Amino acid sequence: MKPQIRVLGIDDSALIGDRVLVVGAFFRGGEWLDGVVSGYITRDGMDATDSLIQLIMDSKHHDQIRVIMLDGVTYGGFNPVDIVELSQKTDSGVIVLMRSLPDLERMGAAASHLPFPEERMNLILKAGEIQEVVSKESENPVFIQCAGIDMEKAIEIVKLTATHSNIPEPLRVAHIIATGIVCGESCGRV
Repeated sequence: MKPQIRVLGIDDSALIGDRVLVVGAFFRGGEWLDGVVSGYITRDGMDATDSLIQLIMDSKHHDQIRVIMLDGVTYGGFNPVDIVELSQKTDSGVIVLMRSLPDLERMGAAASHLPFPEERMNLILKAGEIQEVVSKESENPVFIQCAGIDMEKAIEIVKLTATHSNIPEPLRVAHIIATGIVCGESCGRV
């Protein structure tokens, strides 16, 4: 694998209003930021998958992307991403990164208060196997799921791009940008 693999990290902003900003940071490996894209999804909606596909396909960097990294499988509150469809429609591997194991029981309870609870949970479950990853830079594990890429290669990419913390740089930078735009200053764990 090339150390300069092209990765797009996507994160959402703070939940202020019904439209939630999503930001993508295009990186070469974990060292070099090449570009930024942004768009919106509906808070607690069902449009995250289509919106992210459109955002990626409309980007001038689309043909260079090898991997898309997501900070979790839900965005904008409880707007789930179908990572299999995202991988297929963008022709890229998808890696979902989580700081802790998801509590599916709590997620199911939260989904029950929204329209289409079964569809939401089906998309979350469709993301598949969860694997723990400990990078060389940190003893704090992260957890990943993937689509369109095998797990061993996904683990290697997470470790390669986690250059300054246990969070890969494309996701860390996307988070900083998204929260900085919406809140006026970046905040939260990065």
